[in-house]
Amino acid sequence: MSRFARSPVTAILGPTNTGKTHLAVERMCAHSSGIIGFPLRLLAREVYERVVALKGPGEVALITGEEKILPDKARWFLCTAESMPLDRDVAFMAIDEAQLGADPERGHVFTDRLLRARGREETMILGSESLKPMVRTLVPDAEIIGRPRFSTLSYAGAKKLSRLPKRSAIVAFSAEEVYAVAEMLRRLRGGAAVVMGALSPRTRNAQVAMFQAGEVDYLVATDAIGMGLNMDVAHVAFAGLRKFDGRRRRRLTLAEMAQIAGRAGRHQRDGTFGTLGADDGGISFTPEEIERIENHRFPPLDHLFWRDGAPDLSSLDGLVAALEARPGSPVLRAAPQAVDLAVLKRLAEEGWVRERTVRPQMVARLWAACGLPDFRKTGAEHHARLVGRVFRHLSEGQGHVAVHWFADEIARLDTVQGDVETLSGRIASVRTWAYIAHRADWLADPQHWAERTRAIEERLSDALHAALTQRFVDRRTTLLMREIGADAHAMPVTIAEDGAVSVDDEMIGRLDGFRFEVAPDARHADRKKLLAMAERRLGSELRRRGEALAAAEDAAFALVTEPGAPVRLCWQAAAIGTLAGGRTLLSPRFVPDRALATLDERTRRAIETRAQAWLDTRIARVLKPLAAIAAAAGNPATPPPLRALLVPLAEAGGVIGRSAVDAPLAALDKDARHQARRLGLTIGTLDIFHPLLIKPEAMRWRAALVAVRAGGLVPALPVPGAAMLTHASAIPDFRTLEGQALRVDLVERIARAAHEARDGRRPFTPDPSLAISLGLSGDALARLMRLLGFEARADAWAWRGRVRRREPAATRTDGHFAGLAELVLAHGR
Repeated sequence: MSRFARSPVTAILGPTNTGKTHLAVERMCAHSSGIIGFPLRLLAREVYERVVALKGPGEVALITGEEKILPDKARWFLCTAESMPLDRDVAFMAIDEAQLGADPERGHVFTDRLLRARGREETMILGSESLKPMVRTLVPDAEIIGRPRFSTLSYAGAKKLSRLPKRSAIVAFSAEEVYAVAEMLRRLRGGAAVVMGALSPRTRNAQVAMFQAGEVDYLVATDAIGMGLNMDVAHVAFAGLRKFDGRRRRRLTLAEMAQIAGRAGRHQRDGTFGTLGADDGGISFTPEEIERIENHRFPPLDHLFWRDGAPDLSSLDGLVAALEARPGSPVLRAAPQAVDLAVLKRLAEEGWVRERTVRPQMVARLWAACGLPDFRKTGAEHHARLVGRVFRHLSEGQGHVAVHWFADEIARLDTVQGDVETLSGRIASVRTWAYIAHRADWLADPQHWAERTRAIEERLSDALHAALTQRFVDRRTTLLMREIGADAHAMPVTIAEDGAVSVDDEMIGRLDGFRFEVAPDARHADRKKLLAMAERRLGSELRRRGEALAAAEDAAFALVTEPGAPVRLCWQAAAIGTLAGGRTLLSPRFVPDRALATLDERTRRAIETRAQAWLDTRIARVLKPLAAIAAAAGNPATPPPLRALLVPLAEAGGVIGRSAVDAPLAALDKDARHQARRLGLTIGTLDIFHPLLIKPEAMRWRAALVAVRAGGLVPALPVPGAAMLTHASAIPDFRTLEGQALRVDLVERIARAAHEARDGRRPFTPDPSLAISLGLSGDALARLMRLLGFEARADAWAWRGRVRRREPAATRTDGHFAGLAELVLAHGR
């Protein structure tokens, strides 16, 4: 027993959610010093952070197997039960969840603390009501105080996973089950946080923070959730009622069921518990279990497991005998062989171990090495090999683990690549090396290596949190579930410069002008919901954009003419509508995009008016010559023969082949031709056009308006400024010639050059430089010459007496212009 065995002992017993741990922390902080032992490293870390907030980091220590924060002036210690420094003289001592003395695997540790851990001024034993007879028998002087549960816990029956209420925790009993349930929740409800005892405190805190902040509404956990991890859980659902306890698969005890179910509700908020699926098979509570859990009535413990907490270290055999000794009290049972004892007995069979443990100091060192936990769960045989190697280093030379071995092992673990299982395995491994680093005399520079292992564990923990979140949380689905019935202004909406729309920092799509496009990686089932969410939350932004569009300057608009697509009108590079044919070619109508239908009618009309005004103004400016042609065609004062020419010319967009207007052209008198020239028209040998209308921008607008008039798509347009194409032309501005196409004004230049070079009917050789400079092939030039009214005779060309403006595919002259025979021209007048 402790030297402070006569100090007052108080046992605070009751169900979960009774504030026992909170009371113990308050009492410890009221003393000048104190120690509290917890069942989990996670819980020790949680309470450590609370006490640091009260007392400051310089006076609060955290001691666990893999983590040690021990300031020089530490007075308050938060520890795991196994790591409690019982040799320290402190005013206050407490052990949490002392009923775990009945656990076959770790029970002997809690029983030892119940018997030996004492504070100088006050000792507290915290546990369930079932511990009462054990306290009365083993600590007869203890004052027992019952703590009633603050809230009601009631059975809610079985529920399907898809029908679980929000703020539910689902408890499974293996990592595989946890992952399977979390994956289903991701698909059904947007995801879940994951909490398991094997997680590092950093990962666990990050996962719990997601749940507490409402980023996810569900939490999937192992039974570690039953050990005092305080969270706002309204309902606990058991995914099963059987677990593997290290030896066999068995049904949960009533105490275990109650410990887990008791996580539902907090302080004075009531909670519920139940199972997943239907009330049949292996996942159903018996009526007796339900009644006892609801009323917190559990059978009292009739025994605790015990093992000598201060064994004889004088010899190896004496140590083994002490650890296998039978307890002296009828309520204590010898603990089943734990991993540390199994490893000790395995190593005791090695001759080299016996040779090195002839002195008590080396026996103690061996027993300390056997205390290295099997974090990787490899089993006693495999774990004994690692412990043996550690002890070999501790028992030779300077008594330190070899630096090169330690460094190589942690370097191998220092990578954040891999899936959830891989990262979890690395964290389990690095915990082994962190445990070694936190032993004061196992390494030459323990502080350095403790920092290294801590840094690696933190990196792995962050990576594991990210991997868990990526695998088990679909934040878009979570947002959609939170959106149902929510205030439209409850979650912040942001729109990035590139149009990315995020709700509560989750990208749900992109806003291009007034059109919202759902993120391409969104699930098909969520697309309509995301569109509805965007409609609710983007109203103010769309109104702002609508008002800006209605008042926009001309420079903000553009006509988009992509080949093979409809003509579109854009504002700030975003499509706002298309064009439809009007009464004439030059009077198209603006048709607003359907995305503008979300705006109010007044804003829509203002946008339509502004867009139409820009369109009309731009047409009048860019196609001014065409507007003049159209006006003359509609003017009654224009001579009828000229009007007969101008009407089809205007409808064609200002460029038309002569063959289409032969009759009205032949009827023009001298005055009418003079009037046509005043309009700027060129009446060429093959085409009639206005030179300004074949400029690049005018050409683009004309092609767009002709496509709109025809109800078709934009044709392929030449590169601005192109004189010749290497393919057939889709617009009349270029005349197609044997696989090439030449702009109509250049066709006229070649025709004029040929006429200027001829000398009556005598043969002549025209200058080939113009055709060559344009890149015109001999076949194309020969075709053009036939269209201009020449025909080939043997090795020469002869004038036919008329221009052939429509020539079927017929004979052609091969070769380039430079290789042609002399051209024999006959004046046809």
